[in-house]
Amino acid sequence: MSAPGSPVLHAAAEPSAITVCSAAVPFEAACHVPLLPEGHRSRRMHGHSYLARVRAALPDGWAPFPGGEVDHLRDALAAAVAPLDYALLNDHLAIPTDENVARWVRRALAAGPGVPAIAQVGVQSTAHSGVDLDAQDHAHLWRRYRFEAAHWLPNVPAGHQCGRLHGHGFEVILHANQALGARDLGVDYDHLDACWAPLHAQLHLGCLNDLPGLSNPTAELLARWIWDRLKPVLPELSWVSCYETGSSGAHYDGARYRIWKELSFDSALRLAHAPAGDARRRVHGHTFTLRLHLAAPLDEVLGWTVDFGDVKQLFAPVFARLDHHPLHELPDGAGDDVASLARWIRAQAAPLLPALERVDLEQQRGCGVLLAWGVGAPALPV
Repeated sequence: MSAPGSPVLHAAAEPSAITVCSAAVPFEAACHVPLLPEGHRSRRMHGHSYLARVRAALPDGWAPFPGGEVDHLRDALAAAVAPLDYALLNDHLAIPTDENVARWVRRALAAGPGVPAIAQVGVQSTAHSGVDLDAQDHAHLWRRYRFEAAHWLPNVPAGHQCGRLHGHGFEVILHANQALGARDLGVDYDHLDACWAPLHAQLHLGCLNDLPGLSNPTAELLARWIWDRLKPVLPELSWVSCYETGSSGAHYDGARYRIWKELSFDSALRLAHAPAGDARRRVHGHTFTLRLHLAAPLDEVLGWTVDFGDVKQLFAPVFARLDHHPLHELPDGAGDDVASLARWIRAQAAPLLPALERVDLEQQRGCGVLLAWGVGAPALPV
């Protein structure tokens, strides 16, 4: 996700960087979708553990104190979705699809807590499916699929571990922009399932190298292989995201490649600007989730943009300063809050990783900041 030009949380480390705060709040609700045909499972009364998400480029002064933006945004989201928690969604929406629930949440955020500069609102009805509404009001439906397969990379340097035959539990996310289609009812999860099924039959429990057109099955080329086969039957397809492992993968949109590498670190901090008596002013800690996004031209021989292993190795000196350390002791207030820390990470990592274009940093599940200065890729599900 690349946020629109709007006020930033603080002055960014570089003029072109945009800081977007993110928050996520779960809620439990029941629903039924009456417009679906007789016999469809979602026409019956059922329930979900939903997750509502919001991303906003917040202006200075919106939160009670500098550094409190993420928590304040989470509180605002919790207040907005409170009427839906342990409720029947049909009492609030005539047709409670994920897209309509997301639109309801966005209206509630704008009207109640008054969250400004909303870049994206999302709703996940399961861990594997959801809808994101962007700033242009486009609904991006997404669905996650898994397959088990072997592969090896034939063109890596001698001794590289990926040159040996091995396997992964791969995951693929298909992103569909409803604005790109012409279907009367738009794309739904059933349609995504039907489009994916023939590919799953080819990929699952096989060796990827044996498939025509996939002799060098890197995450980038696998994403492209899937794109080339799905786009003709799914014109709404906007991105393909391939997880090679739980912490790394690649996006492809028909023209551009993006990769990400995820790490976690356990550190202490305190919010230096919290008011006296606020618990966040005390030393406390989080298990932070850090996701580094990189963009580079595809190496046509190796079949990747950047080696995931190289990202981890090159970033290691920065990681060593974060993990199991008191972040509030970093110089110049770099560890005073999650946004300041994200900018510090960018400043330290950019010389080591020239292809870096976005830093996602979460202090809790779905709650943190996205610092972006490139074209961007879709935000991954929580």
